[in-house]
Amino acid sequence: TVLDPGFNFPEHPKKMEDTLFSTKFACPFCNISIPEVEPRIFSFNTPHGACPNCNGLGTNLTVDKDLVFNNNLTISEGGILPFSNMFSHDTWYTRTFKAFCEENDIPINVRLSQIPQSKKNLLLRGSGEKEYEVWGENRFGRNTMILEPFRGILWELRNKYQSTESTFFRSQIEKFMKYEECEVCKGSRLKKEALLVTIRDRSIMDICDMPILEALDFIKQTRQAFSQREEAIAKLIIREIVERLNFLINVGLDYLTLSRGAESLSGGEAQRIRLASQIGSGLTGVLYVLDEPSIGLHQKDNKKLIETLKRLRDLGNTVLVVEHDKETMESADFIVDFGPGAGETGGKIVSKGTISDIKKDPNSLTGQYLTGKRKIKIEAQTQLNGKSLTIVNASEHNLKNIDATFPLNELIVVTGVSGSGKSTLINDVLYLSLMQIENPFRREKPGKHKEIVGFENVKHVYMIDQSPIGRTPRSNPVTYTGAFIYIREAFSRTKDARTRGYGPGRFSFNVRGGRCEACEGEGQIKIEMQFLPDVYVTCEVCQGAQYNSEALSILYNEKNISEVLSMSVSEALEFFAGIPPLQHKLQTLNDVGLSYIKLGQPAPTLSGGEAQRVKLAAELSKKGSDSLYLLDEPTTGLHFADLEKLLLVLRRLVDIGNTVIVIEHNLDIIKNADHIIDLGPEGGDRGGMIVAEGTPMEVSKNPKSYTGEFLKSFFK
Repeated sequence: TVLDPGFNFPEHPKKMEDTLFSTKFACPFCNISIPEVEPRIFSFNTPHGACPNCNGLGTNLTVDKDLVFNNNLTISEGGILPFSNMFSHDTWYTRTFKAFCEENDIPINVRLSQIPQSKKNLLLRGSGEKEYEVWGENRFGRNTMILEPFRGILWELRNKYQSTESTFFRSQIEKFMKYEECEVCKGSRLKKEALLVTIRDRSIMDICDMPILEALDFIKQTRQAFSQREEAIAKLIIREIVERLNFLINVGLDYLTLSRGAESLSGGEAQRIRLASQIGSGLTGVLYVLDEPSIGLHQKDNKKLIETLKRLRDLGNTVLVVEHDKETMESADFIVDFGPGAGETGGKIVSKGTISDIKKDPNSLTGQYLTGKRKIKIEAQTQLNGKSLTIVNASEHNLKNIDATFPLNELIVVTGVSGSGKSTLINDVLYLSLMQIENPFRREKPGKHKEIVGFENVKHVYMIDQSPIGRTPRSNPVTYTGAFIYIREAFSRTKDARTRGYGPGRFSFNVRGGRCEACEGEGQIKIEMQFLPDVYVTCEVCQGAQYNSEALSILYNEKNISEVLSMSVSEALEFFAGIPPLQHKLQTLNDVGLSYIKLGQPAPTLSGGEAQRVKLAAELSKKGSDSLYLLDEPTTGLHFADLEKLLLVLRRLVDIGNTVIVIEHNLDIIKNADHIIDLGPEGGDRGGMIVAEGTPMEVSKNPKSYTGEFLKSFFK
């Protein structure tokens, strides 16, 4: 008797079938195999997990067909921009191109705007491997014929870019290229094999593309569905993930996605991510130094940040914060107040102690603002001129098809919680759209929207951001603002300079003549350190003066050119009292709160906030109207007293007929706005809508606006 029916074989089976099994994750029928599932295949930083097409970047640099043609020109006039001078040289490529155009009835002497799109597509993509008879003189002067295909402009540019070793040639081709999502991995950066592994039908990139708050909910729900065995395996991993996500939420970053690129993070966001990682380490006895961690944080999120800092303290650490935020100061255990002024007039401890000690100290300017003895007043609002600028159906990133109207000749503040879409609306949609209207061949494309209405009312657009005013030590505040022209002219008019025949160029450190040739006018010499950052050392010849001895021998009011560049703005205002144009330039630097910086202070040593205010000063010294100025958090690094100066500067720009749009969280700036656009209600996918708009008073009465809640205290 056979107990197990599995052993009950017939004596003469009708059919025999072999079933193949593999222990190597391979299919013998499909001829495919996948590697063993291990952590490294889920990393795009290793060749084991990275998409082979884009090398784990998620994007590829491809030719942008929209940048290739200038529709106002004919082909012979240079309408195909990458090959604009093609017809000035009788090359075989030019001959092949002419043969291709003749056979396909593409006119080269007709404006590209009048050529059908089908013909343009043929120019871009070519005719594949089809060969054309091309006649012409060879290098020996004989008339000959070759057979040559025309694969299209896109193929030609791509081929030249990949084959050349010239950095300059590559940079020229890159003007006609853009980054596009990888067509193989669809931007996920991982191999197909890694994306096939799922948890609850979600791949690792699906989870990373969720906002942090949503990802946390997903992890918690996943845990509830685990079997007892799965729970035992994943228990420690889940706990670590939940803790780390909670750290990010506690520092106000719940709107970020885990896949967000580091280069797209603001300085404040990057700092708070590092802060979250430190909390997770659980270290004690550590000194943490933070420089303005509240940058980019709405007042609603500020409380979370302060609680996080207190938690670090309670673990047994010391937290040292450089900050101008009132709420952070009031939460501090001990405050050190520096002053009394900035630059040469500062550097002293004016007051120290608890918050109550600072408030009681009459020498502390900070204390006077904290007690309310000194306040930033609400200025009278400007009158409407009836003109406006409107973005219609903005839908980039998390924006929900919103229509945003900006009344012109006003100070407009765009507010909202962190991640609500402020920078997307102003920087990605408004600024890039207006720049593309000004220059249709601009490489950067604006964010998704239908149209911009009223752009004809704006003459110029300026983005006053916190990027450096220059990359080398030769760039400084006076060269950027144009004040250096008048300083050089003043030196060239001295008796000694005229006697020697020195013109203004002799006092420039950018050209030969007066500059020190050992360091080429930089005052420093760069030493390249191979795999380490470059090191700058003071020039041994000029000792950092930037000029040669002949230029330094010329004195103006007993000061040489190097000594003048070492002056602060406030000192220079007195020194050059007799030169009105120069006084005007220096006064604007003083007005934006930069009285303490040196005239020749190298650009790389300026902070982001200082660089932004130098740009503001340069614009303020111009005389013009109907311009649009865009600023992203200009209050970064500013004390209460400096905020007043900044407000006066912004108001002056508006008073002379310009429009200023500011992205800001600082309530002292917000309460002084002529018009507010408040985005929200939350960050990430839960934001992107206009919650409130109008005057500060109107927004403060809106129950849906978080910003309005904090504005109420100013209008009681």
